[in-house]
Formats: sequence, C-alpha cells, structure tokens
Amino acid sequence: MIEVNDIHKSFGETKVLKGISTSFEPGKTSLIIGQSGAGKTVFLKSLLGLHLPEEGSISYNGQINTEMSIEDKREFRKELGMVFQGSALFDSLNVEENVMFPLTMFTKQTRPEMLERVNTVLKRVDLENSNKKFPAELSGGMQKRVAIARAIIMNPKYLFCDEPNSGLDPSTSILIDNLIQEITDEYKIITVINTHDMNSVMEIGDKIVFLKNGLKAWEGSSKEIFKTDNQAVVDFVYSSNLFKKVREAYLNEK
Repeated sequence: MIEVNDIHKSFGETKVLKGISTSFEPGKTSLIIGQSGAGKTVFLKSLLGLHLPEEGSISYNGQINTEMSIEDKREFRKELGMVFQGSALFDSLNVEENVMFPLTMFTKQTRPEMLERVNTVLKRVDLENSNKKFPAELSGGMQKRVAIARAIIMNPKYLFCDEPNSGLDPSTSILIDNLIQEITDEYKIITVINTHDMNSVMEIGDKIVFLKNGLKAWEGSSKEIFKTDNQAVVDFVYSSNLFKKVREAYLNEK
C-alpha cells in the first residue's frame, strides 16, 4: 500500500500541494483528476520520488520516503513501472529493445533470459511478433501497449501512468484502460493514473482522488462519483451534456 500523509510541496512562493492525505491499494486502479493547475502532475511526481515534499510523508508498504537510504531508493526504483503521456519510446530502438531496456539497466540476466521475459510481456499486451518493428511503424495504441509492456517488464509493485489515453481515439482508449485494469488486477499492482479522461474515471476508477487548488477536494469510487453532492466534482466531471445525462439516468434509477 502507498500511504500519503499530509504532504506539502512548494516552488518558491507558490504552494502547489497543501496537505494531501490518501492511500492506494494493490489490485486497484486509482485515478487522480482535477483541472489544469490543480497539482496532479506534482502529486504524481511526488509519488514517483521525483519531488520531495517539504512536509508530510509517503510510505510504500511501510517504507517511508524520507527515511530511505541511497540503496533503498535504488531498490525502490526497480519496483516502479511508468507509462509516460507520449509513450516515451526510443525511436532508434525496436520494440524488443525498448521493452528490454529496463532489464539491461537493472539486472544481470543473460540475453536469452531477457528475451524470454520480453516475449512474455509482449504476448500479455497482444503484441506478439512485433519485436523488430520500430516506433514509427506502430499506431498510437500499439506504441502505448509497448510502453505498458516496458513498464511491467520488471514485475513492478507500483505502476504509474501519466495521461495514458492522450492522443488516442475513443475505442483505443477503452482498450488501453481495460489492459491497465486487467494487469493491475492480475498482478496485484498498485496503479495510480493521472488523467483527464472521464470515460476512464467512470469505467476503471476503483478509487478517484479529485484535486482542486492543491487540496484533496473529494475521493471515492466510480460508483460514488455518480451520486456525490460535492459541487466542485459535479462541475468538473459533468461539464459535458453526455455525462450529465448519464448521471441523471443513474440518479433517476435510484
């Protein structure tokens, strides 16, 4: 479990995170939502260890971030998987080499051992026989699946995704959402997703953390968000007529 306890983060005179507390559990997809400038990216980077809060703490399965030694931090990074907004694949490397990259960096496995693992995760994301293709030869959805394969190559305990559906069409976004949710449940990973995609919120939001002005303004599940009376959440999530109608239909059924 990741436990966030009253974290604060500032840049100069600007306070970005103003005392956020929450937790994220294994096997559940947790989504961070909120308007631009709400603090989502800084919060995600704090969870990744890229930002160190001035106050408060973050613990990973009981290990507190501020108490980690250099060796602890090195080992912790091996337990992280990250899916970047633009996939962040190396253009000069083929699919096999992109996915294998963390293994070459952090393990002493032989090439046959690494290749076996690469083929296993490529099969898991439905990209068998794509080893020798280069990113430029792949669709946006395929690139995202390669990024997911690379993120899980080390059997991580924690999976972080920054806008995983950015730039994808609706049907491909649903496929990526389903894949992330399946992998999270299958491997019991602690998954945290930073997103603006309200379809993701409704479909795979086991837990949703809504940030506003650097504060946690609401948290709950995708079912609970339908019936919330938190006006800030209602204004943000149900700003489109489609989602307004979905919410109205849900409430009328009750």
